[in-house]
Amino acid sequence: MCNLTRMTKNVDEVAKWFEAVDGARGANFAAEVYPGYTGLVLAEGTVRPMVWGFPLVLKGKQGQPLKPKPVNNARSDKLATGFWRQAFTHQRCLIPLEAWGEAEGPKGRMTRTWLRVPDSPLFAAAGVWRRSDEWGDCYAMVMTDSAGTEAASVHERMPVLIASADHARWLGGTAHEAFSLCRSWPGPLSIERTAEAWARSAAQQPGLF
Repeated sequence: MCNLTRMTKNVDEVAKWFEAVDGARGANFAAEVYPGYTGLVLAEGTVRPMVWGFPLVLKGKQGQPLKPKPVNNARSDKLATGFWRQAFTHQRCLIPLEAWGEAEGPKGRMTRTWLRVPDSPLFAAAGVWRRSDEWGDCYAMVMTDSAGTEAASVHERMPVLIASADHARWLGGTAHEAFSLCRSWPGPLSIERTAEAWARSAAQQPGLF
């Protein structure tokens, strides 16, 4: 599952690529985004910052409220369930990416592996978003089975990538039309295995739901 993404382009470049409005002027976001941090999304025709992850409200052993955890990935086969249904039906978004990261290697010594669409400065992953009391506007990335793709050598799941020709269908089509796009990427992928240590903070998130 994806717990790390990269986006080094500025907001204006991203907005032009999507032919969208720049709605993030003056906003702060990092080039590498972990669950619970701020990333860029395209929603309602505007590229703007949101927190990555829907807040999962938890309670302690005595029933006391605990700090919410970000559920950052939505399984495509769970989009019709209660946790995701409203957002998937009415509030889909696109997540601009240069690459997404996965952890590989033995526990305690995991390293970063980056995956991207070759020869493409940007590409888009499928997302859903909503407004929350805890963090304001927030988003989650839709994940699917990676079987049959180059990504399967890294992880059993991968983001649902949306081709440019399908952007409008994901954003504005019916739920049935959008769901038909929830499949593994049919094109080539570039895989870059590095010696960079995998950040522990990303591995500790609840992630997929």
